[in-house]
Amino acid sequence: MRVSIKTKQVASVTSIVGLAVFVLSGLYLSSLARIRLEESKARGELLANAIYQRARDVVASGDPQTALRTDGGLRAILESSAYSENVTYAAIVDVAGVAIAHSDATRVGRTLPPNGDLNTLLERGSLSQIRAIYAEGGRTLEIRKPLLMGTAEFGSIRIGVSTLLIRRDFDQSLETPLAVALAAVVGASLAATLLAQLLLRPIHIIRSGLTRLGQGEFGVMVNLPQQDEFGELGEFFNTVSARLSADRQGAGPRVPESAVDRLEDAVAIFNPKGELLFANPAMRATLPPDPLTRPVDDSLPIGHPYRQAVEETLASHQSWGPVSAQVPSLEPNGASEGPTSTTRERLVLTHLIEGVDCHIVGVMLIARNLDYLSQVQSTLSYSRKLAALSRLSAGVAHEVKNPLNATVIHLELLRQQLSAHDLPVALEHLSVIGAQMRRLDDVVQGFLKFIRPEDLKLQTVSLASLVSEVVPIVTAEAQKHGIEVSVEIPRELPAISVDPGMLQQALLNLTLNACQAMPEGGRLRIAGAVARGRRVEVVCEDTGVGITPDRLDKIFDLYFTTKEDGSGIGLSMVYRTVQLLDGEIEVQSTPGRGTVFRLLLPQA
Repeated sequence: MRVSIKTKQVASVTSIVGLAVFVLSGLYLSSLARIRLEESKARGELLANAIYQRARDVVASGDPQTALRTDGGLRAILESSAYSENVTYAAIVDVAGVAIAHSDATRVGRTLPPNGDLNTLLERGSLSQIRAIYAEGGRTLEIRKPLLMGTAEFGSIRIGVSTLLIRRDFDQSLETPLAVALAAVVGASLAATLLAQLLLRPIHIIRSGLTRLGQGEFGVMVNLPQQDEFGELGEFFNTVSARLSADRQGAGPRVPESAVDRLEDAVAIFNPKGELLFANPAMRATLPPDPLTRPVDDSLPIGHPYRQAVEETLASHQSWGPVSAQVPSLEPNGASEGPTSTTRERLVLTHLIEGVDCHIVGVMLIARNLDYLSQVQSTLSYSRKLAALSRLSAGVAHEVKNPLNATVIHLELLRQQLSAHDLPVALEHLSVIGAQMRRLDDVVQGFLKFIRPEDLKLQTVSLASLVSEVVPIVTAEAQKHGIEVSVEIPRELPAISVDPGMLQQALLNLTLNACQAMPEGGRLRIAGAVARGRRVEVVCEDTGVGITPDRLDKIFDLYFTTKEDGSGIGLSMVYRTVQLLDGEIEVQSTPGRGTVFRLLLPQA
C-alpha cells in the first residue's frame, strides 16, 4: 500500500503530540485519583472527629452503649453524613462489629461486615487507585477511628466512602482535560497538514510541469524559490524542458491526438458527393475495410441505416434522426477466418454542415452507443437504490439507541436497589427493562421486514384497473371523515410494468395517510397522466393539514412518524416499493393546504 509523504509527515507529528498527550494524561489521571481519594479521606476524618468528640462527652455520663444509642445530638451528627460528599454511611460499632449507632436506624443492632480501608488504598500505587475507583459494581471503603474508655477500646467509628461517588466526581473532573487533549491532537493534525502542504508545494509544481511536458506542451517552466534544494531542482527541470522543446521543434510539428477518437459515439464526416472523409475508431468498427473516399452507396448495402441517413440528408438538405437502428458491427474472431459480424443497437442521426454562403459542405453522421448508455443507466439506477437503502435505514440507529440507553440506566439502578434489598423498586426497574427489550425487538423485527428481499412479479397492468381495486377500501375510510374521493385516470393511459400487489399496497398507504391528514373532511384526488421518459405519473393529492418544511425531507426515513400511534414504516415501504419498481417519487406540501405525492412508474 502506497503512503504519501504528506500522510507520513502528518502521521508523525500527530503521533508525537499524541504520545505527549498520553503521557501527560497518565500523570494527570494518577494525580487526580490520589487527590479525589485524599479529599474523601479528609471529609470522612472530619466527620469521624465530630462523632468522636460527641461520643466522648456522651460516654462520660453513664452506660456507654445505651448513652451512644439514645443521644439525640449524636444521632443528628450521624444522619448529617448523608450530606457529606462521597460518604454513604457513618456508624459506631462495638468490638464485635455490631452497630451501636448508625446513620441508617434500621442497621442498629446488626453486624456490619468489614470493608476495605481507605488508608491502605492511599498507600498503594496510582494504577491500583484508578483500578479501585473503576472497579466493577463499585466498592465501599472505610475510615476507622477507635473509641477508648480509659486505655481499653470498647468500639470504633466507621465512615463509609463509595468509589461509585468518587468515580462520578472523577469523571466530571476529566471532561475539561479530555477536551483539551483532543483539541491538542486535532490542532496538531491541522498544523501538520498545513506544514506538509507548504513543504510539498514545490513537488506539486514540478509534477504539474512534468504533466504538461508529457502532453506535448513546449517551453514549460516552473518558478521556484532559489533558497533551497527545491530551487535547484526547479532550475534543472527548466533546463531539461528547454532542451526537449528545442528537440521537438527541430523534429517538425506534432499532430495532436483527436479527442473524437476517444468517444464512445461513432462519428463520420461525408462530403457533398457522399464520400467518406473521416471516421473515428468507433465508426470504423461498423464499416467495411478501406471505406475512406468511397461513396456511401458503394461501400454500404441498401437498407443500411448509415447509407439511408446520409442519402436522405443530402437529398432533403435537412438533418436526419435520431432513429434507433440495429447496425452491423465487426468483432475480432481470433481465428484465421477474420472478424465476425454482429449487430448493435445505435441511435443514428445526422447534422448538415453548411458554409458561410449556405451551400452544403458535408454531412456529419453520429451513431450513439445505446448499449453503453444502458449500462450507465443501470449503474445509476443501482446507485439510487443503494442511496435509498441508506436513507431509509438512517433511523434504525436512533430507534435502537434509545431502548438500549434506558436498559443500561435501569440495570445500574437495579444493581443499586438489589444491593440495598429494595425489592419493590427493583421489580419496577425490571418491568421497565422488559418493556424496553420488547420495544427493541419490535424495532429489529420491523427493520428485518423492511430489508427482507422481495420476489418481484412484474406484470403489464392498467393503472385504471389497479386503482379501481384500491378505491373501495379508501372510500370506506374517507366516508368516516366526510372526505370526497375523486379519481381521474384516463382509460387510454399506457400500461405500466409493475408488481400489482406491491403497488396496490403503496397506493393504499398513501391514500389512507391522506385520509388521516383530513380529520375535518376535505378532498382526495387520485390521478394519472403520461410523464417524461416513457413514464406514467400517478398523483395522490389531499387538502389536509400538510407537512412542515423541517419534516418534509424526513418523511421517508425509516421509523420517522408524527403520529402518536404511528410505526414510521408506511411511507418508508412506499419509498422502497417505488425504488424496487425502478420508479421515482416526489412530494410537495404546504402546511394548512395539503400534500401532493407523485409516483413516476415505467411504461410497459
